[in-house]
Amino acid sequence: MSRFDTIVMVDWSGGNDRGAVPKPDAIWAGVVRNGVEEEPVYLRNRQVAEAWLAGLFREEIAAGRRVLAGFDFPFGYPQGVARAVTGKADPFALWDWLEARIEDGPQRNNRWQVADGINALFPGVGPFWGNGTRRDLEHLPRKGRDRRGHGCAEFRQVETLAKGTFTVWQLAGAGAVGSQVLMGLPVLARLRRRFDTAVTVWPFEAASGQVVLAEIWPSLIRDAVKAEGDDIRDRAQVRLLARAIAGLPEAELNAMLAIRSEEEGWILGLGHEDALNAALAPTLHPPALKDDCFALPPGVDWTPVPEALARLRDILHPVVGTETVPLHAASGRVLAEDTRALRANPPNPNAAVDGYGFAHAATGDGPQVLPLVRGRAAAGLRYDGTVPTGHAIRILTGAALPEGVDTVVLEEDCRGDARHVAFNGPVKPGANTRKAGEDVAEGDVMLPAGHRLRAPDLALLAATGHGAVPVHRRLKVAVISTGDELREAGDSANAGQIYDANRPMLTAILRGWGHQVIDLGRQPDDAGAIREALNKGAKADAVLTSGGASAGDEDHISRLLREEGRLSNWRIALKPGRPLALAQWRGVPVFGLPGNPVAALVCTLIFARPALSLLSGAGWQEPLRMQVPAGFAKSKKHGRAEYPRARIGADGRVELFKSEGSGRISGLSWAGGLLELPYEAQEIAPGDPVTFLPYAGFGL
Repeated sequence: MSRFDTIVMVDWSGGNDRGAVPKPDAIWAGVVRNGVEEEPVYLRNRQVAEAWLAGLFREEIAAGRRVLAGFDFPFGYPQGVARAVTGKADPFALWDWLEARIEDGPQRNNRWQVADGINALFPGVGPFWGNGTRRDLEHLPRKGRDRRGHGCAEFRQVETLAKGTFTVWQLAGAGAVGSQVLMGLPVLARLRRRFDTAVTVWPFEAASGQVVLAEIWPSLIRDAVKAEGDDIRDRAQVRLLARAIAGLPEAELNAMLAIRSEEEGWILGLGHEDALNAALAPTLHPPALKDDCFALPPGVDWTPVPEALARLRDILHPVVGTETVPLHAASGRVLAEDTRALRANPPNPNAAVDGYGFAHAATGDGPQVLPLVRGRAAAGLRYDGTVPTGHAIRILTGAALPEGVDTVVLEEDCRGDARHVAFNGPVKPGANTRKAGEDVAEGDVMLPAGHRLRAPDLALLAATGHGAVPVHRRLKVAVISTGDELREAGDSANAGQIYDANRPMLTAILRGWGHQVIDLGRQPDDAGAIREALNKGAKADAVLTSGGASAGDEDHISRLLREEGRLSNWRIALKPGRPLALAQWRGVPVFGLPGNPVAALVCTLIFARPALSLLSGAGWQEPLRMQVPAGFAKSKKHGRAEYPRARIGADGRVELFKSEGSGRISGLSWAGGLLELPYEAQEIAPGDPVTFLPYAGFGL
């Protein structure tokens, strides 16, 4: 049995449509494709889920990938039930029987009535219970104790071994799975019929199909799900279970799939809980940092900006995995490998203008009159025949050159009728034609790994045959603001409180750089709250904090990072800004930014931008530097680099914001960028060349 390329774990729902905003108790799907974990997919109702699953299976089958798709509801009923209902001891007969009777819509379905009808087939009071309607149904009791004499087992064999599972007969109430079974099996029946022999259903059949459907139970990894701390448990379950199964050794997964059950079904992984949980221990990508890699060499005190940047560049490396995305979704993504042309552009020699095509060898100087062949050549409508030497053909822009044509004369330079065309020679050989591959040859490297895709790049990729491209997964960056004094913008604030300006600024910057932001909100000056936020942030690839990063007793975030993580306070010789706190929390790099928004922005642009770019696979990014004449006079001291807010005035000279105070947030909006003044002392007079770093060069 070959390995599965794609793992899909689905948390099902028997209820109504849950709306456009992701919610608990909906349908969630976790996907790991070729070892790369994707974001869980929210599916608001069963109709959306069925369409999504069909599309996924179709795409994976076409790509030649094997799929293991797990669903968290029982695939069968206790032994004897299928025969009692359908006359056959065949679980698929029961699937088809249900599919023919269940009526399902986003807001209404008939599962209660179908259960009532099944109960009527059994003696006494049938096995189903949990009537969730407002009216009584003759054969469907509201409580389990009201059943009697139906002769069905309460649990399948597997449920007697999986402690904590619910009976398939309970339709309503916390934890009930009966409704999920009734509403899920018809969907699986249709998918099985739709994809025919490509789909096999384990454990009723061997797990040999290109798509294998299996029953799962996320409680096998309940402790890992609880530790995840996701406010939507269903989302965490499918993500972690997909990760666990994808991470299993092949022999372990084969052992799980070795079980066969002809009627009742089985839970994938039951009895292998230790292996599943062990598979969750490794991360899917290497840690960004080694222990103490942020630590400066002994004796280093104030560090010049170039040295600090060089050290960051040396100790960091890309940490994200890869995935393949459709071209229409690739804008802003970072290529994971060199991309070659799958097809030449243009693919064939073609006409660059509307006109008439012919063999140049048959023409000369002076007036030329050539007979026309029947038909014409147009883009997408190739002329099938050969144009005889001494003849011409009507040809339109973009049309492939027919056999016998190597030159085109512009329509405006011709006179003609239905039978002949006339023009003046000589005409340059190959005039008004394009050679095959003159833009890009097949196999040429067009875009290198690490390139961030823009709209023009998508045009090039499309023209050379690419419908999808391999890209790095988006870098996940968590953002935390700290301080008791902070209030959310728009809320009421007293005289001693300030609004949190950093989070809106930082999240906007990060999204503009193409990163995925995890906003962990405002945290009070409380070690417990900050610890919890950092634990959540450790699920990201990097963390940006603002405030509380100095070495004082009341700087809680730096103390927590020092005591429970690994903290290095880098005293960078720059203005504005204070020591930059660089730390690790559970192996994830933490950039401790100053709480002042001006200093936070400068540190983010100068330090965090190139570091995050390197972590994301896009390589180290230097800012755009422009030499522009100064429109001011300034005496700068030796010993630190300075980055005052600046913009280019109407006269083309750089002007500085009226105040260098780092509390003047209005200067950030006033400016068009930063001035870069070096470490050394400098006397600047109007007209002297200075280095200007425009916001646009930082991707702002």
